[in-house]
Amino acid sequence: MLDGPRLAPLSGSRPDALIILIHGYGSSGEDLISLAAMMQPSLPQAAFVAPNAPLQIPHMAAAHQWWPIETFSMAERAAGAAAAAPTLDAFIDAELEKAALASDRLLLVGFSQGTMMALHVGLRRPHPVAGIIGMSGMLVAPEQLETDIRSRPPILLIHGTVDDVVPFRSMELASTALTAAGVVVENHVSPGIGHSVGPTGTRRRRPCTISRAKRWKPRAPRMTRSHGAWSTSFPATSCSPARRHGTENG
Repeated sequence: MLDGPRLAPLSGSRPDALIILIHGYGSSGEDLISLAAMMQPSLPQAAFVAPNAPLQIPHMAAAHQWWPIETFSMAERAAGAAAAAPTLDAFIDAELEKAALASDRLLLVGFSQGTMMALHVGLRRPHPVAGIIGMSGMLVAPEQLETDIRSRPPILLIHGTVDDVVPFRSMELASTALTAAGVVVENHVSPGIGHSVGPTGTRRRRPCTISRAKRWKPRAPRMTRSHGAWSTSFPATSCSPARRHGTENG
């Protein structure tokens, strides 16, 4: 079973929400738990966990992967995500059961390969999670989504314009496929930001992510449109776009 660093609710009470942070290739849960520490004061009753991916990269300490990357091909990504999905899915089930929470009290937050896993698993779960936040990732096997999709949680995609690992265009491709499958998506562009989730690379991206999560209302996750603006259970903030495809102001 997966495991990784955790943060109990800051309130000291039983958690009323769960946030699972899913790291990228060559990383570990320790890298994303710092993001949880920034979110925690605004979500004092939420529990956080950042599981380490099940595979370790050979000869690299504390470097984990959801699947090995050798060819960078679409087929490799599809096969890798499909192989890793049951393990992450079982982990989610176990964490929800342990916290005595329903799926609509769960937020999935992914980075890079972790975003690919969050989207792949989250959209195939029988009961929708409260939402998915995907940073610097892509949608794996979009051609399979129409037949595989089982739930449609609201999704926030965030991507830097100078990402040299996962191309910036991946966000638009994912958004198009998700919208076609009936999923409501909000995009945020991070101008001049590369492939990073660290404090030096996301000074303008991370505050936007936190502002969405800290106002999250797990009991009533929804995304609606009014007068051309999209809003979710994360109410409008300074980095909310005026339209579905917005630019982050963070």
